[in-house]
Amino acid sequence: MKTSLDKVEINKLAKVCSLNCTGSMRRRLLDLGLIENATIIPVLKSPAGELTAYEIRGTIIAIRMEDAKDIIVEQ
Repeated sequence: MKTSLDKVEINKLAKVCSLNCTGSMRRRLLDLGLIENATIIPVLKSPAGELTAYEIRGTIIAIRMEDAKDIIVEQ
């Protein structure tokens, strides 16, 4: 089932399908390893809920909710 990354529950594995963004944001996400078929796991949500920490390729990165909506994943 495909959905946006912001909807994936904490500690649930997802696989990146596509990025629905352009320009510098797309380049930044690709540089962080968010390429097609990469696995990503949400590990921690900020108290305000605006940021979520994700594990990808052995590294923890924080992505804003507004940016996570542009990342399409498959669970």
